[in-house]
Amino acid sequence: MRASYQLGMRIVYLRKQRGWTQEELSFQSGINKNYICDMENGRRNPSLEIIERLAIAFGISISDLFLGVVVSK
Repeated sequence: MRASYQLGMRIVYLRKQRGWTQEELSFQSGINKNYICDMENGRRNPSLEIIERLAIAFGISISDLFLGVVVSK
């Protein structure tokens, strides 16, 4: 499974854990809702800036954002 898809699943998990919609995550992170949708579906490879914004919005470290994301050959 691609890392971008796994990261997207992790974002969905963290968002739903907080009871947030994509709109709420967009508000909390300052990231466009359509971009969030694309990330959650593995269609975007976010920049470090976007990753940092997500971590701050969720109140976690960047490394915690990537928990469970495994890169394979």
